[in-house]
Amino acid sequence: MFVHVVKSKIHRVKVTGAELNYIGSITIDEDLMDAAGIISGEKVQIVNNNNGERLETYAIPGPRNSGEITLNGAAARKVSKGDVLILITYCMLTLEEAKQFTPSLVFPNEENNLLK
Repeated sequence: MFVHVVKSKIHRVKVTGAELNYIGSITIDEDLMDAAGIISGEKVQIVNNNNGERLETYAIPGPRNSGEITLNGAAARKVSKGDVLILITYCMLTLEEAKQFTPSLVFPNEENNLLK
């Protein structure tokens, strides 16, 4: 049996942009992606703390140390610049693996940069 568990979470990042006329996805500062163990193209659940919206898309890397969090394509309609988001990825593990697994939790600062 396999169970879905939280693989990683980037907690409370601010939206820096919304690009409606882009193909789709969420652009995430590559430093944040690395810290959370998120790879390019990985499915990401987005929870908007400001309006309650929840959606899924895929991650693409943004410039390192930029703090960029940009929703692209149709998802741009679900956010406003400055909204606070939680970004979550999941994985499937056996029940025994899941009991031993520890997710990557990232808590950026107010500028969406990693706390040193």
